[in-house]
Amino acid sequence: MTVYVRSLETAVPPTMLVQSEARDVFAAQPGLTRLGSRLVSTCFDSAAIDTRYTAVEEMTRDFRADDPQFFDPETSLLLNPSTKVRNEIFGREATKLFIEAAQAALGACPGLEAQDITHLITVSCTGFYNPGPDYKIVRALGLDPAVQRYHLGFMGCYAAFPALRAAKSFCEADPGAMVLVVCAELCSLHVRTSNDPDTIMGSALFADGAAAAVVTAREVPEAPALMQLDHFETVLTPVGEESMAWNIGDHGFEMILGNYVPHIIDDHIIGALEPLLARDTSVQGLPYRGIQHWGIHPGGRSILDKVQSRLDLTDEQLRPARETLRNYGNMSSATVLFVLKHILDQPLEGGGERICSMAFGPGLTVETGLFTKLRQGTGRIPSPAPAVREAAAQPSPA
Repeated sequence: MTVYVRSLETAVPPTMLVQSEARDVFAAQPGLTRLGSRLVSTCFDSAAIDTRYTAVEEMTRDFRADDPQFFDPETSLLLNPSTKVRNEIFGREATKLFIEAAQAALGACPGLEAQDITHLITVSCTGFYNPGPDYKIVRALGLDPAVQRYHLGFMGCYAAFPALRAAKSFCEADPGAMVLVVCAELCSLHVRTSNDPDTIMGSALFADGAAAAVVTAREVPEAPALMQLDHFETVLTPVGEESMAWNIGDHGFEMILGNYVPHIIDDHIIGALEPLLARDTSVQGLPYRGIQHWGIHPGGRSILDKVQSRLDLTDEQLRPARETLRNYGNMSSATVLFVLKHILDQPLEGGGERICSMAFGPGLTVETGLFTKLRQGTGRIPSPAPAVREAAAQPSPA
C-alpha cells in the first residue's frame, strides 16, 4: 500500500532574533570568563545563522515587563528563570504553534474536513503539560473527540521521522486512516548565559518553530499527493552516547552537544544510509549525488559540512538545509520538515523526484527516510503576523 503526504506546512512565533545582536548581548554578560566571551563570539559567528524566531516576547529590547524573567532591557542582563517558569510559557506558547501549524496543514488539503482525521500524532522535546498538545488540537480544530491521539515526547531532533513512520504504519494497517502529524518546539525557552561550551553552542543554534503534515493512503481528489513515503530506517552509531544528550535541570533543559558530534557523523553516515538505500533497487548503486534531493537536518553548520563532504553532494543539494539553518536556526524536531518543505516548494522538474532525508539526535541516533516528490508545494513561507512585524524587526538580545 502506498502512503502519501497530502500537505506539509510550517509556522514560527512572531518575535525575530537577529544573530549578530544576540551575540553581542550574550558576549557582554557579567560572569563570563575571557574564554567564555571568546566562545560566544566564535559559536554565534560560525553558526551560519542570520535570524531565528522565539516565542519569548521578552527577548526584544523594546518589550517591557513589570517583572522580567528572561531579559531585563534596562540592564541588558540575561536572567535565569526556573524550569517551572519556562515550562509554563511552553504550555501557553507551544499550544499556539501546534494549533497554527495543524490548521495550516488542514487548510492546504481542499476537500478534507477536520472530522476526517482519524489519528493525531504530536511531537515535542522542549516542554510538558497535560491535557497535552494533542488534546488542545482536537478542541481547537474541532477534530472528532474519538480521534486516536499519540504524543512522542523528549526524543530530540530526529523525532519527526518516528512520527511519520508511525503515521505510515497506521495507514498501512487501516486504508481509511487520515493522520495529522504536528511537531512544535520552543528551544529558546532553555537558553541561558554560561561559560560551558555546550550551553553556549545551544544558545547560538536553537530556535522555535512548528510543522505539520497530513498523511494518508486514501484518495483525496481535491488535494493531489505531495510526497510519497517510501522507506524509513533507524541506526544507532557505535559511539556518541555521551556526546549528544538532552537533560532536565533546575533552570531549564540542558543540552549536551559535544564538538565531536560532526566527526561521529562523518565516520558513520555511510553505514547509517546503507540499510535505507538497500531497500530500494532504484537507488542502489547510484552515487549519492545521483539522488536528486537531500533533506538533511541542519543540526549545525559543521554537521552539514561533514555530510556534504562525505557524500560528495553539490551545493544545490545542501541548499534547502543551509537556507533553513540560516533563516530559522535549529528548531529540533520541526527542522527537517522545514527542509523537506523547502524541497517540495521548488518547481517540479520531472515526475517522481527522489528525496533522501536524515536527522540526528541523542544517542547518537540517525533516522533516515526515502521519499518521492510528486508535485510542487504551496510555497507558503511562515512569517510573523502583520501586527507584530514592526516590533519583531527591532534589535533582539537572544
